[in-house]
Amino acid sequence: MANDKHYMVEIARDAIREVFEKRPIIDREKLLKEHPELAQKGAAFVTLEKRESLRGCIGSLIAHRTLLDDLIENARAAAFHDPRFPPLTKEEFEDLGLTIEVSLLSEPKPLSYTDVADLKSKIVPGRDGVILKLGSHQATYLPQVWEQLPRFEDFFATLCQKAGLPGNCLEAHPEIFVYHAEKIK
Repeated sequence: MANDKHYMVEIARDAIREVFEKRPIIDREKLLKEHPELAQKGAAFVTLEKRESLRGCIGSLIAHRTLLDDLIENARAAAFHDPRFPPLTKEEFEDLGLTIEVSLLSEPKPLSYTDVADLKSKIVPGRDGVILKLGSHQATYLPQVWEQLPRFEDFFATLCQKAGLPGNCLEAHPEIFVYHAEKIK
């Protein structure tokens, strides 16, 4: 299923290439004609990995612009504006060890739960992406983060910390939203 959407990874790659080459590469008209789904609102994350280590990851949780625009903007943001990393260099971009992954997100749905044990019984590791909100704090993990953090306790402790909260923030009963992602590498 994801193979027929490989062109989305090429759009992300070309969006970054346009910045380095300072010229238009993406033919929007042609893409929209060949792939009308790109004209629909969509939410995508673009993840860059250099030799299997994270090098940038930025995305949209809610569809608020066309999928084409979301792919282009998030690819450039992951390459040049992820606050955890310096901007991608042309040498890194041309390195064969750099991979680009696109994750197409479903609409996040609120998950009601009574306590941590109930939440643990409702979350599906490996399938669910999670948004955690508490007051002005928010963070998300894509479903593929379960590969690095397969234990519920580790996944949520680090998600709490990513949101700027203590690792035990589930005790404060934050809002939880779940979504699914289709990975295209």
